[in-house]
Amino acid sequence: MDISVFGLGYVGAVSLACLAKEGHNVTGVDIDNTKLDLIRSGKSPVIEAGMPELVQEVVAAGRVKLTQSTQEAIAQTNLSFVCVGTPSQPNGNQDQTAVLRLTEQLGAALKLKNDHHIIIFRSTLIPGTVMNTLIPMLEKISGKVNGVDFDVCFQPEFLREGTSIKDYYKPPFTVAGVTSNKPKEVFEKLFSSLPGEIIFTDIATAETMKYFCNIFHALKITFANEVARLCESIKVDPHAVMELICKDKQLNISSAYMKPGFSFGGSCLPKDLRAINYIAKQNDIDIPMLKAVLPSNRVHLDQALQKIMLSGLKKVGFIGLSFKTGTDDLRESPLVDLAEKLIGKGYILKIYDPEVNISKLIGANKSFIETSIPHIGSLMTTDYENLLNTSEIIVVGITDRNLITTLIETSRTEQIILDLVNIKERNKLNAKYIGMCWE
Repeated sequence: MDISVFGLGYVGAVSLACLAKEGHNVTGVDIDNTKLDLIRSGKSPVIEAGMPELVQEVVAAGRVKLTQSTQEAIAQTNLSFVCVGTPSQPNGNQDQTAVLRLTEQLGAALKLKNDHHIIIFRSTLIPGTVMNTLIPMLEKISGKVNGVDFDVCFQPEFLREGTSIKDYYKPPFTVAGVTSNKPKEVFEKLFSSLPGEIIFTDIATAETMKYFCNIFHALKITFANEVARLCESIKVDPHAVMELICKDKQLNISSAYMKPGFSFGGSCLPKDLRAINYIAKQNDIDIPMLKAVLPSNRVHLDQALQKIMLSGLKKVGFIGLSFKTGTDDLRESPLVDLAEKLIGKGYILKIYDPEVNISKLIGANKSFIETSIPHIGSLMTTDYENLLNTSEIIVVGITDRNLITTLIETSRTEQIILDLVNIKERNKLNAKYIGMCWE
């Protein structure tokens, strides 16, 4: 294929070299003539293991052209990767000066081109940038229509400085945000030989997941460092602790707990967080991220309450009360907390939970519920159909598939369903949908 790459920093230079290595004719575009001269002479513009040899090879093979002209690059290719930088502004916002300036030039170049062209943005962009800013700009300047005369896509990159070539050839997956089916065949042609699934999604999702991949990496590093600070203060080897934590591939290093939803609760997580924070306080150790976990959890609960209150509806049905499906443990259940707040504000509650039998609660579990909602027995019901038929708002806190199916079949349009974000059937709900609950 004839491909142009705009921006020859780490991502652009590596993309250019690897695409040329795979036999494509690649035109590199950059406003920095020093970079262009380096590549022309067979030298890499970035310090990266394997890049000097790779650049020398593809330049010698004659598969690389270089230019400062956007119009020339668009005219000579049918596919473009945009890899220009999007650094931070002093206020923390993203500086999109380069990508906006280039988009104007791309629009002008598309105006002069008769053939269909595909533009793939790889620069990290604030969610919504491509759909709300870049595509309208391209359409206005070119006088053409996205999805008809040209196609715009977003493909997040996962290249780490220092291992970019290795990462290029061994991605965890290839994510492509598209607005039509036309570019899918191109993505398959370019990346089907690489390991990992090719996943097509909408552009905003692709933009957003790139951000949170990076943020998750920062989160993991911060977690490990806070563990280390606390461990050292109590004379425990942090490397031994983290090594054991990482051996658990079922819960710790896995997709467990990675589905958005409601606040966490139960007899373990809250109390253990409080205990660790107390130990840190005793030892004058600052662990700001771990200290913020419980307050953040509380914000999620408050948001659920706010959503219900904003509905203006007063009859609330709870399907589930324990802190998670498959147990009758009510200790520090966020659903109990939510129910308590709603009762205090005059809401009429009905609660159905097949796992919870108030008369059989014992020990700390019984003591907790008697303290939180002493008259909970009068709110519990075994009549699931009646709860559905008389409630204006349904709060779903369990994952029982049969109950959810019944809910879908009987839900009314005036109900607000606070439901599990990850249930596949959510698109079948006739009621207004608000994702809340935690699995």
